[in-house]
Amino acid sequence: MFSITVRDHIMIAHSFRGEVFGPAQRLHGATFLVDATFRREQLDDDNIVVDIGLATQELGAVVSELNYRNLDNEPDFAGVNTSTEFLAKVVADRLAERIAKGALGEGALGEGARGLAGLTVTLHESHVAWASYERAL
Repeated sequence: MFSITVRDHIMIAHSFRGEVFGPAQRLHGATFLVDATFRREQLDDDNIVVDIGLATQELGAVVSELNYRNLDNEPDFAGVNTSTEFLAKVVADRLAERIAKGALGEGALGEGARGLAGLTVTLHESHVAWASYERAL
C-alpha cells in the first residue's frame, strides 16, 4: 500500500459534558495538528498516490470550516462531546465527501482520486497524545 500524508492545523474552543472529563468540562481551547494520510494499492499513471497540492488544499478547506470556532456554538455539534477522536472522524468524513466528488469528475482531488482505497486522519493534541480515524474510500 502506498500513502502520502499532508498536514494542517486547527484552533478550536469547546467544553465537555461528563465527570470523566474533569476540568475540561469548562470551556477551553485546543490546537490540533491535523494529518491526512491517503492510501492506494497502486500508483496512478503519474506514479503518485494523489496530487499532494490538491490534497493539501482540500484538507485546508475542511479544517477552515472548524478553525477559530467555539464548537459548542456550532449547530452540527449540538449536544455532542467534540473529543479528539470524534473530530478526527468529522475531518475524515468531510474529506471523503470531497474525494468522492473528485472521483466523479467534479473537482476536489480530480481523476487521481478514483484509485484511493483509504484515508486516515490523525489529530495531534500534543507531542505525546493523538487520536486517529481510518476509513475506506
